Amino acid sequence: MLYLNKKIGMVSLGCPKNLVDSELMLGKLRSEGFEIVNDADEADVIIINTCGFIESAKQESIDTILEMAALKERNCELLVVAGCMAERYRTEILEEIPEVDVILGTGSYHEIADAIREAYSGKRVSRHRELADISYLDGERIVTTGKGYAYLKIAEGCDNRCTYCIIPALRGPYRSRKMESIIEEAQRLADAGIKELVVTAQDTTRYGLDLYGRKMLPELVRNLSSIGTVEWIRLLYCYPEEMDMVLLKEIAENDKVCKYIDIPIQHASQAILRKMGRRGSISDICRLIDTIRDEIPDAVIRTTVITGFPGETEEDFETLAEFIKKYRFDRLGTFMYSKEEGTAAYNMPDQVPSRVKASRYNRLMKIQKRISAELNRQRLGKVYKVLVEGVADDGIFYYGRSYAEAPEIDGLIYFTSEEPLEMNQFVNVRILDTGEYDLTGEAQHESS
Repeated sequence: MLYLNKKIGMVSLGCPKNLVDSELMLGKLRSEGFEIVNDADEADVIIINTCGFIESAKQESIDTILEMAALKERNCELLVVAGCMAERYRTEILEEIPEVDVILGTGSYHEIADAIREAYSGKRVSRHRELADISYLDGERIVTTGKGYAYLKIAEGCDNRCTYCIIPALRGPYRSRKMESIIEEAQRLADAGIKELVVTAQDTTRYGLDLYGRKMLPELVRNLSSIGTVEWIRLLYCYPEEMDMVLLKEIAENDKVCKYIDIPIQHASQAILRKMGRRGSISDICRLIDTIRDEIPDAVIRTTVITGFPGETEEDFETLAEFIKKYRFDRLGTFMYSKEEGTAAYNMPDQVPSRVKASRYNRLMKIQKRISAELNRQRLGKVYKVLVEGVADDGIFYYGRSYAEAPEIDGLIYFTSEEPLEMNQFVNVRILDTGEYDLTGEAQHESS
């Protein structure tokens, strides 16, 4: 067949959920006879799985498309643009970037092989379907994160109508995967050597509500923890409004669940939370944080906040800054509000000037940098179980993560070892030095 030996290169942008979609497309293509290559320069077909969440992500997607389009002047034959930006701006991409041969929306990932074949017949292809069917998530995957960890996507879409967010329009309503399907995939990942399952969705805490009539994340976690070779289960995107004592108890008592709690709060001013369309109140958030720290003393709490939202006054910002100083989050992601067409916040009055947003962002980052450095110093001398992930460029240090560091978004632990170590094994590491984000230590062996 004409397509059997075509080489496919993938550039995946954006969040872990997008990465899973990229891995599923690669799995589909491999199963249909295409060859997967790591170097875009070697690819006959380049796929860019785009992100269209905020302005900076859109710009990165555009820059990448243009960069890959330049390869068509050499050996690349087809350029495919998939994902959120393809869903949102399909017409504009086709009109303004003639090098693009295929546009694939977020409801059409399973059609990737057919779309490429159609493009090889000389047609420009645009495929978009209703955002209801998520059966593609059950397909074969090529895990690209190595053998240490893999993301496990348990749902698609979102029912939280936050006024700043375009995701429901790009991904559809919240749809949970069947638990049996998730467990089967987790077992396949474990059989392939994966040690850490990173559970992800737009809102993991709502898992099961649409499918079973009640929240099922605690039961899912219990079932995942029964897979013998899996040692860590990490939960991302736990919305604070949906956290309850049942879930907290499971996190606290299940030895395989990382005591790492990711709760995006977005702001601390009640007025701004209301404008954002967030459920719950700041007093609820405060009670939740206090409860987490009471019930799970060694918990690492991560959150994200947005500064410069329409109508955010200096008083609102100071409320947020003081909140961050008070609660001293272990991990904090800060974003400047991005004005996105199609969202309720787009036409809100009192848009905050860019220079003010940038100033507030920098002030928050300065606060958090100090907090992070202080919290890291408290880890001096302590010993952590670390998943070995690689060797630093200097060839002296290994690097990896403890339960307190999520892959790709948090810092790393660099450490020496008197004995050679295998990748993806666990080793105990004593912390000897700290920075603002990364840590340095030495492996502890029985003879040490």
